Amino acid sequence: MTEAGFTETELRDRLTPEQFACTQQAGTERAFTGEYWDCHDDGTYRCVVCDAALFSSDTKFESGSGWPSFFETVGDDVVRIETDTSHEMVREEAICTACGAHLGHRFPDGPAPTGQRYCMNSASLRLDRDPSDD
Repeated sequence: MTEAGFTETELRDRLTPEQFACTQQAGTERAFTGEYWDCHDDGTYRCVVCDAALFSSDTKFESGSGWPSFFETVGDDVVRIETDTSHEMVREEAICTACGAHLGHRFPDGPAPTGQRYCMNSASLRLDRDPSDD
């Protein structure tokens, strides 16, 4: 059972192989390939596993990294940060607080006002578009 209460079988049935690899195995999609890296639609980015609201399009910015990047979450408690020492690096892993899904990483090179860059996998997110973008 995952933190969200799903079995591995349930998640494999619900998610694409890339979504499963990113959210459950801390995988990373290739840069410039994800659905949202160049998306400019308004809305709320949600966790693909549990549907928790994570980021607003108002905080999305062009980082040049090839992944959707945000300078702030929608709330102080929606993303937890843990130390990731994989790949012989020390990074800040961004995890959905509600379900434990791996979202991506946070870096201290973002724009004002926070100086943070939440570099997320598109495969970990689902954009709930604002009705005005239809």
